[in-house]
Amino acid sequence: MTVEDCVSFAASIGARGIEILPEQNMRSFPNVTDHEVGAWKDMMARHGCEMTCYDMFLDTKLRSDRLMTDEEQVESIRRDLILCNTLGIRNMRVLVFVRPDILERCVPYAEDLDVHMGVEVHAPWHIEHAWILRTIEVADRLGTRHLGLLPDMGIFMKHYPPVWRARFEREGARPEVAQFIVDQHDAKIMAEYTIYEVAVKMKGTPVEVRMAETLRHSPYSNPKRIRDFIPYFRHIQAKFYEMNTDDTDPSLAYDEVVAELIAGGWSGYLSSEYEGNRWVQDVQPVDSREQVRRQHRMFERLLSQRTGEQN
Repeated sequence: MTVEDCVSFAASIGARGIEILPEQNMRSFPNVTDHEVGAWKDMMARHGCEMTCYDMFLDTKLRSDRLMTDEEQVESIRRDLILCNTLGIRNMRVLVFVRPDILERCVPYAEDLDVHMGVEVHAPWHIEHAWILRTIEVADRLGTRHLGLLPDMGIFMKHYPPVWRARFEREGARPEVAQFIVDQHDAKIMAEYTIYEVAVKMKGTPVEVRMAETLRHSPYSNPKRIRDFIPYFRHIQAKFYEMNTDDTDPSLAYDEVVAELIAGGWSGYLSSEYEGNRWVQDVQPVDSREQVRRQHRMFERLLSQRTGEQN
């Protein structure tokens, strides 16, 4: 599929908000030409879409094998803020490892360009993690509405993804060990305990230990806490690994999350981020379009159910 094929498909299922990754999607990046900016805006207009979020990257290690200075990091982010504004986008995804003090220096640029810098809350971090709260502290101290959070829904993993388990079993994990790991995740046992049990007590194979180690990156944040942080959200990345044929997600607690977002009065885009392809592509063709279609049908159902209850 071309980029325009992707935009056309999204529009066809009613998903008219398009999140972009300029570093990957724009041929003239980082010195994006006026012609390419115009071409993107024209493409959005053709399909009745709008660009909703700009995904920035920060290459803190330069090709000369030295780390970027703080000044170079600030200038790189400023470059992205300018392009984000030029494209008419008001939300920018910031990678979680960008230091809060660096972002503090970028706030004046974000305010001048009217772009919200949302630090991606990505597993294994969670909304109330001390590192994430440092960004909140900076935003509150500065009294700015141009710095906040951008939650990745992978932090709400209620159940271990079946596609993960199936992949590890195909690679040789014993079913009883896989079941133990799944049960430990459901019980929300600390990952390090499970890894120890599998590696030492169960004499786990390298594949089984790798499966247990995925628990380090599979947090289940409390959806009830979302409402307290909604003022810091402008965009959400709707991570998922698979959708069932009945348009339900077997792993992530979207029913609880969407209910809390609606109850908290949040308004914005949830942008599909399908990452199940890497877990199934060894045995079957990947149909990303069908997976995204099912997720959006789920969103439509959850939205209609919750708004109907409120009315």
